Amino acid sequence: MSTTLLERPAAPAAATVAPRRRTRVLALAEARWALAALLLFAIALPLQLAGVTAWVWGPLYAFCYAAGGWEPGWAGLTALKEKTLDVDLLMIVAALGAAAIGQVLDGALLIVIFATSGALEALATARTADSVRGLLDLAPATATRLLDDGTEETVATEALSVGDTVLVRPGERVGADGRVLDGASEVDQATITGEPLPVAKLAGDEVFAGTLNGTGALRVKVERDASDSVIARIVAMVEEASETKAPTQLFIEKVEQRYSIGMVTATLLVFAVPLAFGAALSGSLLRAMTFMIVASPCAVVLATMPPLLSAIANAGRHGVLVKSAVVMEQLGQVQAVALDKTGTLTEGTPRVTETRPLPGSGLTEDALLALAAAAEHPSEHPLARAIVDAARARGLRLAVAEDFTSAPGVGVTATVHGAVVAVGAPARLLDGATDAASADARELTATLEDDGSTAVLVRRAGVPVGVLGIADRLRVDAAATVARLGALTGQTPILVTGDNPRAAARLAAEVGITDVRAGLLPQDKVAAVTEQEQAGRRTLVVGDGVNDAPALAAAHTGVAMGRAGSDLALETADAVVVRDELAAVPTVVALSRRARRLVVQNLVIASVFITGLVVWDLVGHLPLPLGVLGHEGSTVIVGLNGLRLLRDAAWRRAGADAGADTAAGTAGAQ
Repeated sequence: MSTTLLERPAAPAAATVAPRRRTRVLALAEARWALAALLLFAIALPLQLAGVTAWVWGPLYAFCYAAGGWEPGWAGLTALKEKTLDVDLLMIVAALGAAAIGQVLDGALLIVIFATSGALEALATARTADSVRGLLDLAPATATRLLDDGTEETVATEALSVGDTVLVRPGERVGADGRVLDGASEVDQATITGEPLPVAKLAGDEVFAGTLNGTGALRVKVERDASDSVIARIVAMVEEASETKAPTQLFIEKVEQRYSIGMVTATLLVFAVPLAFGAALSGSLLRAMTFMIVASPCAVVLATMPPLLSAIANAGRHGVLVKSAVVMEQLGQVQAVALDKTGTLTEGTPRVTETRPLPGSGLTEDALLALAAAAEHPSEHPLARAIVDAARARGLRLAVAEDFTSAPGVGVTATVHGAVVAVGAPARLLDGATDAASADARELTATLEDDGSTAVLVRRAGVPVGVLGIADRLRVDAAATVARLGALTGQTPILVTGDNPRAAARLAAEVGITDVRAGLLPQDKVAAVTEQEQAGRRTLVVGDGVNDAPALAAAHTGVAMGRAGSDLALETADAVVVRDELAAVPTVVALSRRARRLVVQNLVIASVFITGLVVWDLVGHLPLPLGVLGHEGSTVIVGLNGLRLLRDAAWRRAGADAGADTAAGTAGAQ
């Protein structure tokens, strides 16, 4: 009738999640045009440098301009109709202006840079859409609805209405949010709450669409429409947050608009004013084109990107995938951190932490563990695997279990060495027992549960002989990471988890977290993050599951743990810790801060060069070759300055910075 506490069902093929199709890079038109522009540039450049006639490389550059520039140029013209002038159109004009005065190479390089940037942006947008569509695969397409006459019908889950009764068979995914009317089972709802173990569901308990039922059958009354289910709200929240522009992006767009208008106006004035006072047409045009070249923000663009891209590459080599330069910049701005529990601060795998034989049982710890593991061996439930793995880790030999059976929501029984052994939920196995051994078992169970562990009772021949404590194991670097993040941001991280309050409080105490938010659904995690943001703190969220995805998307910056992370969390997050090294999170934050300092240095260098060259061109007579040399020279300088972060030493220094911050924070606290 339901799954046992210690038996994990194998989902049938019909219940498995359908594979999600991912957008390939070359499926995007922007990527194909950018690749074409890059290839044409790569062919034309060596021909030009080799002294081949311009009739050979000139058409190649022309096609490069067309391939990489037509799309942003058309978009810029379309924006111009709406009385908006952006940098994309300005750069196309600058590229054409450079070509008009013979600087074809400079113009083509500009085209390639902007085409590549557009392709990367399109790819990021497509992957976000893929991840949201993939989440919908968690909810089954159909459900079994029970009619008033007792018959069944298969209907689309979208057709279910509030008040309908559905039958959820063993191994099926729940089709709608609702409440159990009848039956008992255990439901894996990690996709919603993040809880590492299946949760027992009885009459009156709430279940969520997209969660996986165990071996028991459930009759569920639908309480929410499909569009209002928890899984649907996760989708809506991810989409809403993904469409929201970061403050930095809004600031950049505002600067682009003003700079574009100013540069166009200045270029026209540089051309028209001398002409009005009788200057020659060719001289005025040459001065105006020189102005457009030296005033071009290429150095400013490169002042920003090389440090950020170098930091991204360096972080990637050390197991942290940062998805964009904007994200790398944002990481250094975080002022608060919210950490998930299961799979983030912990390893996400239940392990036996306590082996407690009862007085008078005559069993040692190893004997108790071997007895429980023998009975559990036929089961595939996560708790059963934890018990068997613990016995194997100690090198214990397991007896052959006979007559294995399971009782839904209670536990398993088997005959071991001629005695009937039961392993399962203490509350069920001890129900009604009043003997001294049962009293001792209840006291020990309460102690273990108060410590945040899951208690599992072992009974032999009807008599309790011991209790096992099972818990998710803390990552070895969790406490140090919490301290480092607290020192970097100036405040201790908060814990946001769907797990039970006792387990959350125990873990928080171990790692030094005082602000604990437990028992949270995905929307509650978003609310906790929003609370931080509304208080003026840019918040970094670190998580790993589908249930963390809305919070990852809503946060100023989201980081997902890669090894155990869900597809949606990995796609929604701004950065992914591929090697599952939690300590890499504060290091990449410190690296981002170093990159932002280099960005400021480069912007100062670029501004000095641009200002000097513009003033020279306006006040004196800046020769075009010297203007190009100054312009390209500033670009090279800021580029090389930014590339300093490519070295492994930069990662080590970032780690040292975070460690120094931790030491300083500790000293300050004392």
